[in-house]
Amino acid sequence: MPLSDRTPPGPPGGTPAAPGSDGPAGPACDGPAAATEAARPAPAGSFLERRFHLRARGSNIRTEVVAGLSMFLAAAYAAVVVPGQLAKAGVPYGPVTTAVILAIVLATLAMGLFANLPFVLAPGLGGVALLAVTIVGQDHVPWDATLGMVLWSGVAFLVLTALGIRDFITRLMPLHLKYAISGGLGLFIALLGFKDSGLVVAESGADSLSLGDLAQPGALLALAGLVLLTALSARRVPGAFLITMAVVTVAGIPLGVTEPPDHLLAAPDSPAAVAFHVDVFGALRPEYFPYIFAFFVSEFFSMTGTLLAVAGRAGLTDEDGNVPGIRRPFYVDSAAVIGGAGLGAPSMTAYLESSAGADSGGRTGLSSVVAAGGFAALLLVTPFATLIPSAATAPVLMYIGLTMLGALRNIDAKDPTNAVPAALIVATTVFWGNFGTGIAAGLVAHVLVKAASGRFREVPWGLWVVLVPLVYYFWTLLP
Repeated sequence: MPLSDRTPPGPPGGTPAAPGSDGPAGPACDGPAAATEAARPAPAGSFLERRFHLRARGSNIRTEVVAGLSMFLAAAYAAVVVPGQLAKAGVPYGPVTTAVILAIVLATLAMGLFANLPFVLAPGLGGVALLAVTIVGQDHVPWDATLGMVLWSGVAFLVLTALGIRDFITRLMPLHLKYAISGGLGLFIALLGFKDSGLVVAESGADSLSLGDLAQPGALLALAGLVLLTALSARRVPGAFLITMAVVTVAGIPLGVTEPPDHLLAAPDSPAAVAFHVDVFGALRPEYFPYIFAFFVSEFFSMTGTLLAVAGRAGLTDEDGNVPGIRRPFYVDSAAVIGGAGLGAPSMTAYLESSAGADSGGRTGLSSVVAAGGFAALLLVTPFATLIPSAATAPVLMYIGLTMLGALRNIDAKDPTNAVPAALIVATTVFWGNFGTGIAAGLVAHVLVKAASGRFREVPWGLWVVLVPLVYYFWTLLP
């Protein structure tokens, strides 16, 4: 599904050229020489050209490799953080680490080869926390039954994808909400970077955030990394993200921020203790239905929002902010949720860190293939994932997130029925800490404020249908 290289008016139109790319990324390019290089990404008729349509998307092999490595390094922490969270729910740590990495490799590879899009798929931290902390930790539901709930939510994804309902709902989203999704995702990503670096901390005993300790080496390194990345990006230095992460990682060794592992090579544990340990039918108990629905709605809109925002960032959306051929990534997402639950890796979804690939110039599935290769290597060098400190990935998240806020300028602030639902997506995404829930809130608000203003004709009938399950979803979130 080759796409043209024109600048899309949809999100995030107007972003600067992607650092590390050899050609245009969005509305800017490096000049005639870079444009000529991007126009010849691979020999005509080569396998990579036929498979990934590099020419049609204005990319080349080197750019895609750099983008893939950027995605991998930005998301590598998932191979450590996700198994750690699942272990708290009683899932064996060693086997689930192998299972999670295998799920990431297979899903990301499928996104690259089948959907030809630059995304990393991994267990969503929100879904993992829901499983480990709430359902298993607080409600004492067995973890194998919880994996069954995730599996059934994936089955629902697959059915809705096959029926065309997922892409239908995506097309129903008004353009101003798609701009807000890009801006909301950007602010959410930036906040993650600020938290990871210690620049922002949660107030003890209060529901608020405050300034972190700027004297800490991790915070100082993150700020220095942000300055370095911004300067490299302004100078159009290829591989800006990789350079920044490498510099901060090395600089963090004498400061105690980077902790080199005792050894890099380690044989992976067998995933047999968790793979296919799914209580498929036990998950269908009536009292578990709200959990299944919570997994479904949250991951549905999280995947949709990330797909639209990151694809827009890479210049892969049309004039309405939609992704041509969107059913293919939806099929991959559905299969990943089902297969991931079967392996023991719940709530597979497109990762926010995929934007590191888009900003590095990644426009094709070749980036995903490279990223999948990086995760496959982790099976033998799993300790490497602990080598990259959060202070090294935080500048990337902050830079990407802050620049994505530019999409908000395309929203008509003079019309409150457009501005308020759009702003609600941004605000609730940050306040509630869940991207999918923020999108759901914006859709509900859009329908209600349009109706209350007497502008019923501006609400497609499909959104009225969607309103019913969304209201039920928020009801399930009540204590």
